[in-house]
Amino acid sequence: MVIMTAQHDSAKLFHALHDPAAPLALANAWDAASARLVEATGARAIATTSAGVAWGLGAADGDHLDRDEAVALVRRVVNAVSVPVTADIESGFGATPAEVGDTVAQVIAAGAVGINLEDAHRSGATPLRPVAEQCERLAAARSAAERAGVPLYINARVDTYLRAVGPEETRLQETLDRARAYLDAGATGIFVPGVADAAVIAALAESIPAPLNILAGPGTPSVPELAKLGVARVSLGSGVAEAAYAVVRRVATELATTGTYASVTGALDYSELNALMRG
Repeated sequence: MVIMTAQHDSAKLFHALHDPAAPLALANAWDAASARLVEATGARAIATTSAGVAWGLGAADGDHLDRDEAVALVRRVVNAVSVPVTADIESGFGATPAEVGDTVAQVIAAGAVGINLEDAHRSGATPLRPVAEQCERLAAARSAAERAGVPLYINARVDTYLRAVGPEETRLQETLDRARAYLDAGATGIFVPGVADAAVIAALAESIPAPLNILAGPGTPSVPELAKLGVARVSLGSGVAEAAYAVVRRVATELATTGTYASVTGALDYSELNALMRG
């Protein structure tokens, strides 16, 4: 009961962090070390990136990673930090709503207090799952959380903009329609990646009756600017992992081509990083 109470309190805290007055800014982690580094900067929560997690475990992003490996990684991240952890579980690691519910139960058992659940359908005939089908998956996730007694934050991802679904002139309405349906099915907040235009972001924030999450990167308004637009949560997604792996390639390329090592300049000190991992 003590563990469940602590997790319940952590989940409630995570809900409260979604505030447009001070958006929750998340530099997504993909392993225990990156999670501790992010936490050490004063981050109020840790979010995983499904892409970074998959790459670090030797798989491609997009429903290719083994569920057991994904859940084990979530557990390691939760055990590495003291702040709330939300896990990106791609489309749920399951073909059916029941399987999605089982995934969510395992992720909660691993200690997470939030999830991202996307509506992309990479193996289907359409880029996104039909609304009714996605709603069933979200409802299964909510039911699993209720059975576990944890007020799980379900961040329903709408990939209309990321995957350029339908005519541009109808994309906003399609996004809003999906968002409302997903909230009715049990989602807590809505995540719309692929949007950088301030006017579109403002329209989404105004019309979605729940916290809005935006994927940020070069060209996206700053966190203070997004706050003024009504955004409650800002994520870097796979961007941090991509930047880290760019360093790996840059260092390896320099070593292979010139035999020099200037690219490792500015690296974290060994003792500092090792001490961080000792806890």
